[in-house]
Amino acid sequence: MSVLLKNQQFEGVSQKELAEQLESRKKCQEKLPTWFQTEGIYYPNKLNIEQTSSEVTAWYKSSLVSGKTLLDLTGGLGVDSYFFSKKIEQVTHCEINQDLSEIACHNFKILDKENIECVSENGITFLQKTEQHFDWIYVDPSRRNDKIGKVFLLKDCLPDLTQHLDILLQRTQNILVKTSPLLDIKQGISELHFVKEVHVLAIHNEVKELLFVIEKGHVGDIAINTVNIHQGQEDHFNFNLTEEENAPLELGYPSTHLYEPNAAILKSGAFKTIGNAHQLKKLQPHSHLYTSSKLVEFPGRKFIIQTVLPYSKNTLKSVGLAKANITTRNFPVSVAELRKKHKIADGGNHYLFFTKNMDGSLIVLVCEKV
Repeated sequence: MSVLLKNQQFEGVSQKELAEQLESRKKCQEKLPTWFQTEGIYYPNKLNIEQTSSEVTAWYKSSLVSGKTLLDLTGGLGVDSYFFSKKIEQVTHCEINQDLSEIACHNFKILDKENIECVSENGITFLQKTEQHFDWIYVDPSRRNDKIGKVFLLKDCLPDLTQHLDILLQRTQNILVKTSPLLDIKQGISELHFVKEVHVLAIHNEVKELLFVIEKGHVGDIAINTVNIHQGQEDHFNFNLTEEENAPLELGYPSTHLYEPNAAILKSGAFKTIGNAHQLKKLQPHSHLYTSSKLVEFPGRKFIIQTVLPYSKNTLKSVGLAKANITTRNFPVSVAELRKKHKIADGGNHYLFFTKNMDGSLIVLVCEKV
């Protein structure tokens, strides 16, 4: 029976509130296991749970900061503040929503985090009034705009860092900014100042966050760090923008092995440096697939190429595959259209890559995963 249909079970707690608590708690089971497993935690509505960082991404962000003081400008439920407090002596958690601020403060006490101070106030307003200087300021601008809905451009988020960055830099030397994974990295760099590093963070090959590290006065190369956290391991690939821009592009026809970079690398734009770092040749400038005659370690998917076919209407008849995993790279036909046209169901042990050769011709690579 639904909780909403039962009689009131707890004094002072409506059945609606109880149902919301149960629903929000369930959403935390995998995303926030510490909260889920701790008695006495109070949960906000499910939208706040959906918008908060996961424990995995919060832990990664905490590895980027150090020092005695940190201000979390847009604290929300406080997951990031909680993990920052493991690295920083004193964390200030700012949250404009009073109810959410009170929930976060309550939970910090339940979680025995006494080095987090809660301030129920607009973070920018707080900064304008305080004289305190922080070792770090962390900001995760809200990507929900009352006028235009869900957004990802910095100028559409709240607070608008394109307008307020100078205020932050008056109170700190170091800023960590979390943005939507949809934001173009070069655009983010151009709209912010003194960007020293960009971290592209993927979980199970899905990019979850872009993190911009700002150091006041920084000039010179910008380091791009990619990480894909999956199955208890981390795949890292790091480069800088100047290195990528100046790297030679080595092309080659398909050999015996095929490589597809993970999502974090693809988002980062390391299209030449990733091939050069692993001594691979790229199939075509815009395909982002790589090949070699010998198998090498690689941060992404690895395949054995069984057959290379020129693409045509009758291409796949000779292969006789009724089921396969299909990927398109720089190809004029969508996966859905290819499945319908060639009557290929999803799944199985074969992988079909529809792409272009270095001469621009359309090809199909029939592969098996390494």
